[in-house]
Amino acid sequence: MIEVQPITIEGIGFIAITVKLPKTNFMAVTGDDGYIMCGALDVGLLNEKLKERGILAGRAVGVRTIDQLLDAPLESVTLAAEEKGVKKGTIGRDAMLLLHGISPSAE
Repeated sequence: MIEVQPITIEGIGFIAITVKLPKTNFMAVTGDDGYIMCGALDVGLLNEKLKERGILAGRAVGVRTIDQLLDAPLESVTLAAEEKGVKKGTIGRDAMLLLHGISPSAE
């Protein structure tokens, strides 16, 4: 089953996608400029083979829901995402804002 739903982070709209597969889920949160994904994302491939594309992306591992993906620290990020201020350990929801040029609010 595939679920696609709009979500809002600090008033900014994004799309959450979940693909339920046998024994696992594939998840991503995306916007116009970049995305974060579950452990299925191959950041090494994006940084090495597709570097010229400047893909803005981050990866969180051990997550099973969109909420967990948004709350998890990113395990790895692309070089292009680092240039936007997203670092390893950045929380998913903050990363989505940074990837889209928005500074997260301090809580």
